[in-house]
Amino acid sequence: MSAASRSVYYFGFYLLATGLALIVSPNTLLSLVGIAPTGEVWIRVLGSVVTAVGLYYVLMAPSNHTLFLTLTVYIRASIFVWFVVFAVLSIAPMQLILFGVVDLVGAGWTLMALRKG
Repeated sequence: MSAASRSVYYFGFYLLATGLALIVSPNTLLSLVGIAPTGEVWIRVLGSVVTAVGLYYVLMAPSNHTLFLTLTVYIRASIFVWFVVFAVLSIAPMQLILFGVVDLVGAGWTLMALRKG
């Protein structure tokens, strides 16, 4: 696996862990970052989507498909932007930006690896 592929592969495991936490025990994860607990089903729905994306990352990364790796950079950077917008508009708590920062850092890691490789 290339360095860029490894970055996406490892990020996929972060997504799997986050997604499964949102499915199984969402309020535990939310409390760790200071977000109010919820009883809404949507947090678990989000967890299932995050888990699915994590599976894509883990299963696709070893293929070293440059287009896929490049797309993850743009998509993860856009997640950061969306989370900032949601927080600035006060439709989501500011702590949501923490998750966006993880996406942005992961995107930067992949971008740097793509440029080197």
